[in-house]
Amino acid sequence: MSIEPTSIDAKLAEYIREHASGRDEALRLVEEETAAMGDIQIMQTAPEQAAFLELLVRLGEGRRAIEVGTFTGYGAIRIARGLADDGTLLCCELDSERAGIARRNLDRAGVGQKVEIKVGPAIETIRALPEEPSFDFAYVDAEKTGYPDYYEALLPRMNQGGLLAFDNVLMAGLIVDSDPNEHVAAMQTLNDRLVDDERVDSVMLGMGDGLTLARVR
Repeated sequence: MSIEPTSIDAKLAEYIREHASGRDEALRLVEEETAAMGDIQIMQTAPEQAAFLELLVRLGEGRRAIEVGTFTGYGAIRIARGLADDGTLLCCELDSERAGIARRNLDRAGVGQKVEIKVGPAIETIRALPEEPSFDFAYVDAEKTGYPDYYEALLPRMNQGGLLAFDNVLMAGLIVDSDPNEHVAAMQTLNDRLVDDERVDSVMLGMGDGLTLARVR
């Protein structure tokens, strides 16, 4: 029996958020400090999605991860917490001020020793890495026009069975526009590529603004 999907309004979204486990004092402080930054607070990974990322990392090998777009470090904290004790996370952040905020938050959360932050264009950071499999998990939440390039640069550096997660794949519903702007067009390119790419198995989830998971074959 099929049923209509549940429409998630603001009240239900808050209910979901409040039932995301693991939101301790360190994470709530990041939430509060980021909220005080004004409109750009929307760049923070949603608490329920960040909890999901941590769970995904725990379910996998959890040895080496990379994050493209770190902002204030909320998602990075949860990814780092999901890693094995000897696991490492490489964060790629364009803005040096935000990288500094993320570093403070990561250290305060007790996972700073697992995390390296590289400041600069993420695509340059990724391409400077050896082109060989080494990462078990990748999370991309950065400049949308770069998503297709991030994907192609990350894929050869992912271990077999490694998982890539791409945020904002629905672009606030604009993803179905027939006359998209450059940001939406880039995401359409990525979405179409993933669904037909024989190098990965992928699924798009209606979580937040859309989250696609791609497992390397």
